[in-house]
Amino acid sequence: MSGPAATQITHLFSYYDVRLLLLGFVATFALALVGCFAGFVSGFLVAILRMTRSRAMAPVRAVMFAYSMLFRRVPFLVTLMLVFFASQAINANLSTFSVALISICLIAAAYLGEIVRSGLESVHINQWDAARALNFSYLETLRYVILPQAWHVILPPSFGFFVMFIKDTALASQIGVMELTSAGKVLSNKGFAAAPVYGTVLMLYFLMSYPLSRFGKRLEKKSAATRNR
Repeated sequence: MSGPAATQITHLFSYYDVRLLLLGFVATFALALVGCFAGFVSGFLVAILRMTRSRAMAPVRAVMFAYSMLFRRVPFLVTLMLVFFASQAINANLSTFSVALISICLIAAAYLGEIVRSGLESVHINQWDAARALNFSYLETLRYVILPQAWHVILPPSFGFFVMFIKDTALASQIGVMELTSAGKVLSNKGFAAAPVYGTVLMLYFLMSYPLSRFGKRLEKKSAATRNR
């Protein structure tokens, strides 16, 4: 390859441009990883609260149900804008990265909470009755009886959600977060042709997502083998 195209590609892979792409790569992965991990922990709490049965917890269950229904139906971009403008309205002085992270946590907690709840409810009711007969508390029942059996149902879709959300973090560029898609826009605005810039961005998303997808499928097969023993 020679001529203007070769020159553009050579310049595209200069030190500063590669550094920009790598910083975007790291920011994208960090947003998805930290956001989904915090969302999983929060979602676990949402699922546990939704599954309580005492009358005193009825208002909490209603709030958790409304939260889960709302944020599973609101697009990520809308949530991102709501958090962004709400933080400005209360003078929270949050960075755009923090705003994106909070938005991801809100969405992830709603989705992963539903995944966890479905996994816990997949365990037969006889297991709950047996734990109650042994005088286990609600939390002891979850920890020692239900969760070890439900984990194999919860893990694969949770991992799949994490991989899927890597792509959705591209919307964080709308509020100025310098993630992978934003890095591509910067390089394109510098005069580089769109094909090599976004082709490189595509490959970086693929290099991030594909190994995680394979790892998730491996976990799913391993979980299925464990359940069938």
